[in-house]
Amino acid sequence: MVQGSNDNMPRVGGPKRLNDVHWQHLEVTGAARAALLGSQPCVLWFTGLSGAGKSTIANLVEKQLHALGKPTYLLDGDNVRHGLNRDLGFTDSDRSENIRRVAEVAKLMADAGLIVLVSLISPFRAERRMARALMKSGEFIEIFVDAPLEIAEARDPKGLYRKARRGELKNFTAIDSPYESPENPEIRVETARCDPTTAAFQVLAVLQQTWQNDPTHTRITSQAVRAVM
Repeated sequence: MVQGSNDNMPRVGGPKRLNDVHWQHLEVTGAARAALLGSQPCVLWFTGLSGAGKSTIANLVEKQLHALGKPTYLLDGDNVRHGLNRDLGFTDSDRSENIRRVAEVAKLMADAGLIVLVSLISPFRAERRMARALMKSGEFIEIFVDAPLEIAEARDPKGLYRKARRGELKNFTAIDSPYESPENPEIRVETARCDPTTAAFQVLAVLQQTWQNDPTHTRITSQAVRAVM
């Protein structure tokens, strides 16, 4: 234990104990960190059914941003369940907690000056609204990776739909647990009508618009996206 740290605070009690924990003033701000990195932080939140193409598109977007020298981090729904959220299952309450934790991490990473990509089914509108509310105004970009259930199920790269249909997976989104489609996403890509590279360019084009008045940002073209494939 480090002397003088908060590690000696009792780890018992509920909300009343939290009332004794105060915000610590920090002098280095998020704006200062972003300026040091030469970046405009934001959170790109990819939502959609399993098999819609979220991770593939998010990975392509990150590759292009990385090639342009942008500081990024991709929080993938499967990967965080191996560590940060390994204690959570797939009940509605556990899914909500999964989204809350990822959103809090994304908030911290954005405050560090990063462009954060989140690839997460995140099936409930209320939880996506919660994630948006955590971020600064204009910092949260919701990306609906839209694929009809029949197409996502036909792809089934992980064999999860087959298991869910056989009753081996409970609370599986779009089978026995609902998916609430975004009502007003900033970006909607229809992966039944375009390939992943085209979808990635759609996302990057919106980012380009937010950067159009910043001369430090390099122009993104569809050719540039294909060049890093």
